[in-house]
Amino acid sequence: MISLYLFWAFFIANLLGYGGGPASIPLNFEEVVRHFHWLSKDEFSNMLALANALPGPIATKIAAYVGYSVLGWPGIIVALTATVLPSAIALILLLKLIRRFRKSDAVKGMTLSVQPVLAVMMLLLTWEIGGDAIYSIGLIQALAIALVSLIALTKFRVHPAFLIAAAFAYGGIVIPLL
Repeated sequence: MISLYLFWAFFIANLLGYGGGPASIPLNFEEVVRHFHWLSKDEFSNMLALANALPGPIATKIAAYVGYSVLGWPGIIVALTATVLPSAIALILLLKLIRRFRKSDAVKGMTLSVQPVLAVMMLLLTWEIGGDAIYSIGLIQALAIALVSLIALTKFRVHPAFLIAAAFAYGGIVIPLL
């Protein structure tokens, strides 16, 4: 029965996660942490940081991690299938329609109207996970990490993967010493 729940959780999150993997992250959080309690908030944020540091699509990395945590190797297959299936079905069914109506104002309007919703969902997730980080490492360290990251990303155009790796190193080496 748990394999059905696992399939359903990832299928729904990726079916409704319009815009790709990043759009499905808050939906995955809702299912994995709040609804089924397969991971805690801390475990989810750690898994998300690790998934962002690795190459490849974020949604499949989340599915593989959670699937393995819940059911082992069969869980990986179930969760990955549920993650990929909505996109595959949509691609097959809608490719002709999208090609036909690509320049339609209605299609452009629908696409543009979804972007603010995704931004709000990502902000809420960041707020919730960020609050746990601030509680764990302290406000000053959290603000310093955020400021250094902002400067590195905007002024020096450092690739986000290097910042994630640096944050892992800082969290694994410096924070335990404090």
